[in-house]
Amino acid sequence: MARSNIFAVTAARLLALMGFFLLLGSSAAQAQYQLRGSVLDKETKEPIPFVSIGIPGTSLGTASNADGQFFLNLPSLPQRVIFSEIGHLRDTLVVTSTQKPFEVLLGSATVTLPEVKVGSYAFQLVDRAYRHMAENYDKKFYGKAYYRQVTRIGAEPTELQEMIWNVKSNNARIEGTTTAQGRFAAKQALLNFTNFSFNTKGYGLYNPNADSTVSLALLSPNAVKNYYVELQGILEKGDANVAEITFETRPEVEGYQANGTIWVDTDTYKVVRFTITSPNYTSASQNPTYKLKNTKLTFDLSFQNTPDPVSPLDYMKVNLTADVLRPGTPTTKLDVSSFTFFYDTNRKPTGIAYERGTLDEKDRETIRQAKYDPEFWANNPVVQRTPVEDEVIKSFEQKGAFGTTIKPKRK
Repeated sequence: MARSNIFAVTAARLLALMGFFLLLGSSAAQAQYQLRGSVLDKETKEPIPFVSIGIPGTSLGTASNADGQFFLNLPSLPQRVIFSEIGHLRDTLVVTSTQKPFEVLLGSATVTLPEVKVGSYAFQLVDRAYRHMAENYDKKFYGKAYYRQVTRIGAEPTELQEMIWNVKSNNARIEGTTTAQGRFAAKQALLNFTNFSFNTKGYGLYNPNADSTVSLALLSPNAVKNYYVELQGILEKGDANVAEITFETRPEVEGYQANGTIWVDTDTYKVVRFTITSPNYTSASQNPTYKLKNTKLTFDLSFQNTPDPVSPLDYMKVNLTADVLRPGTPTTKLDVSSFTFFYDTNRKPTGIAYERGTLDEKDRETIRQAKYDPEFWANNPVVQRTPVEDEVIKSFEQKGAFGTTIKPKRK
């Protein structure tokens, strides 16, 4: 599991920068046709987060945010827009006007089990998904990705990082990135992560360079030896069927624990979505008296719904929770979450020199090296579709914050 360095922000630095505040203003730029609205569950009327939204036959697309809201710029009207989410039925909206926001209702996908539930069927699907991924690993995708990270300590937001990457990827992972734009804001905190983005850049479902004889990955030749798997059901997704399979490490596996769910197309064996949670997360701090206990690191990878034999990444979420222990003080809760959305993805190679993520990277330094362009952030529809939570903005405005997104207070 990835290892991340942590450092404490000194009080002296905070005092030197108390005259600054966070500027997260936005002057929303209007495209010629901007589709906006929300996606809800048809029965419960609850918002559905991270729904894939796209125009068929193009690379134009987005995803609903955590509240089910979405924005998508359309080049012309009318347009067919497809809404797809693993637990719900796929739906198509014919857009002839964008004057009013849309409310899209998705019905729950039908879950069935085979009449004869063969115990080895889940393992067969996992094995075929592994082989399909290995056979198509060399197929590359190129595009952009929007990365946002929010750190909360004791439920209080303490750091915000955002980056736009040029990204090269395949059917299992990010292969390399370059940072095109970046901004951050932070305030005094017990600790901050210097390279949490490495978890996104470095994690993958398959690694051709790994020793297959000892690999603990689910998608490896060792699934039967290392994991219990169970078929939860078959989701009927239009003409396709998607198997929902849960997994957890066997108790005899030493030094590693994990559990999660994998969704596999039963006809093509493409991985549709993959989630995994593990307590096996280690970290180091400049302050040796700080300890992280009860850590839980979760990865959530979703792939775009395309008819091609290989589908690119759609989004990737990483979340770390832990208890921060300090001598003589109550336990403090830590929550670090990141969301990466992939867009403008295609198969055409570029002349960009992509770099693999490393543990030596420092996210803030990378952001500082990218020239801050306020107009870019204010007018970018990809950023606007997932607005920063009000609680985050208020938290930074009420207390001294520093970063590349600030300006001096007016006297």
